[in-house]
Amino acid sequence: MTDSDAVAQSRDIATFRRALTHLAASEGPSSSVSDESLFPSSLLQHLTELGALTAPLPVEDGGLGLCSHPYGLMEMLRLTGCLSLSMGRCLEGHVNVLRLVALYGAHPQRTLLASAVKRGTLAGIWVTDGNTPVTITPTNTGYRLTGKKGFSSAVHEVGLALITARTAQDQTIMALVPTNDPVRITAGPGKLTGMTASGTGAYDFTGLVIHPENIVGQSGDYLRQPEFSAGAWRGSAVALGGMDRLTDLMLTELRNRKRDDNLHQQVRIGNALILRETASMWVCRAARAVCSTHLSPGDIAAIVNLARIAVEQAALELIPLVQRGLGLSAFVRGQAVEQVMRDLATYLRQPAPDETLTEAAHWFTDHPWPEDET
Repeated sequence: MTDSDAVAQSRDIATFRRALTHLAASEGPSSSVSDESLFPSSLLQHLTELGALTAPLPVEDGGLGLCSHPYGLMEMLRLTGCLSLSMGRCLEGHVNVLRLVALYGAHPQRTLLASAVKRGTLAGIWVTDGNTPVTITPTNTGYRLTGKKGFSSAVHEVGLALITARTAQDQTIMALVPTNDPVRITAGPGKLTGMTASGTGAYDFTGLVIHPENIVGQSGDYLRQPEFSAGAWRGSAVALGGMDRLTDLMLTELRNRKRDDNLHQQVRIGNALILRETASMWVCRAARAVCSTHLSPGDIAAIVNLARIAVEQAALELIPLVQRGLGLSAFVRGQAVEQVMRDLATYLRQPAPDETLTEAAHWFTDHPWPEDET
């Protein structure tokens, strides 16, 4: 990339970030919500029109290369999480697909994905198996899939999904497959307490035949470090957006009640801001680590894992603080603050938190904490 190309890219990213900020400001911290079981289609439409689906694509694939600009990507995910944690979850999954295909995919797969995304296709990453795990078997011309993916976010909206499948040799491979057959969509594992607007369901891949060009990378690439752990920072950025929304809703309600000058409420407000800023600093630290040119894979994975736990802890402290500050009104169904708390608590239930923390602690027990790049 020439200097002039880099300047043009930076200018385009700046324009995109301004458009996102304007969208977030126009929505505002509304105190009421619509039917939370409905997928946020209008917000997805707005984000698509702004270029949020294509921005994370590499520049050579027609995107803005946002995955290489951590603060731009963090801002997009944070603002989306603030507007809707459910939409944030789906957009983060979309970014994850684009990132993995850019890392491990061949040119035809990158071209296929880029073309679909430019047409407005939302991509999804579906790796959690249903009752019947997804397996893959060679045929004379390609591969046959069997099994279901459960916890498939935006199952009715996703047009392409990156899934994992097990071979007869018990190896894990990734496949990029179309998911536009409504007959294959079934109910998910049950009604979640929160994040219901993410449209989570199950998708049955049984009998679907795919071509060799649908296979992304090599066996084991999905679990390859540091990317497997490092990508978690993006989910933390979405959760941070939920903390932004929750803090704003609390402040708005206290102001409307003229309780924001109460000393006890000011203590809660101060603590809420501390928690949010603590989470923000950890997300920024993780984003810098992921894009670092001198950190080892172990350093990157451990820093991101610590950031993930730090954001989780801060958010879990924020929720009861808001409940104490607002009282019973924080528990009224139909109020945004009540829904955001449930959505955030559900979103934070990411896999293996104890293992994530102990692995990071073990790494830095044996390795010095790296200096931050300036």
